Amino acid sequence: MLKPAFQKDDALLADIESARNQTDTLSIWWLGQSGFLLQHKGRQLLFDPYLSDSLSRKYAETDKPHVRLSERVIEPGRLKGIDVVTSSHNHTDHLDAETLLPLIAANPALAFVIPEANRAFVADRLKTGPDWPIGMNDGQTGSIGPFVFHGVPAAHNELERDAEGRCRYMGFVIEIGGYRVYHSGDTLWYDGMEDVLRPFQVDVAFLPINGNKPERRVAGNLNPDEAARLGRSIGAKLVIPHHYDLFEFNTADPTDFVNACEQQGTPYRVMQLGERVSLAR
Repeated sequence: MLKPAFQKDDALLADIESARNQTDTLSIWWLGQSGFLLQHKGRQLLFDPYLSDSLSRKYAETDKPHVRLSERVIEPGRLKGIDVVTSSHNHTDHLDAETLLPLIAANPALAFVIPEANRAFVADRLKTGPDWPIGMNDGQTGSIGPFVFHGVPAAHNELERDAEGRCRYMGFVIEIGGYRVYHSGDTLWYDGMEDVLRPFQVDVAFLPINGNKPERRVAGNLNPDEAARLGRSIGAKLVIPHHYDLFEFNTADPTDFVNACEQQGTPYRVMQLGERVSLAR
């Protein structure tokens, strides 16, 4: 039985709409895996959405089946009013044509932010013009409407760069309405990571917890203890876990993250699928 969503479909859309005009609030919804929707004063940013069953179908008859654990919260084409979407790297649960093409059709003016190193791959997968995505590299800052983006490296499993020295795996710190939010993408803890992130004084950090196990035959991430320690080390005011409860072979128990946060003194929140968290100054 699939893990049910806290709210989905019409209920989720109604909740998003109800928060649209809250002027002093940052609203956050977890859409599953590493996908988060942010809304401030009606402007919306969608981090790394995966809202299809493309991987389950692709691997169904292989020795690495992607058996789904949780409900899909919404069909991507039903999300309207999206200003910006990100893809932190080229893996399908972060760059899914079956999610992104309906989103683009429903939001033709949206901006799409990617690692600059991945431009050709992204354009080929989505069949878009190569100049359409907005590319970033680590250490770079850019503005898209009210959102200010800062590119930071990610190690999945390595700090991999192309021939021009540009990151293939990235995280993003965004500023909106006085809030600073860090989305890690997929990453391990690399040397100097705390020094990169600490100056941002992030209000919310979205960190993966599924860990790094070679027997899974996929690139790894922080485990629950590492996510709790990193969140405390960078001074995040709130840490929200991601990258779990989607596929049976590649997940983690969020209870382990809760226990680690309690031990480390890390402020945390474990979200349910489709649930909203609101921050107010």
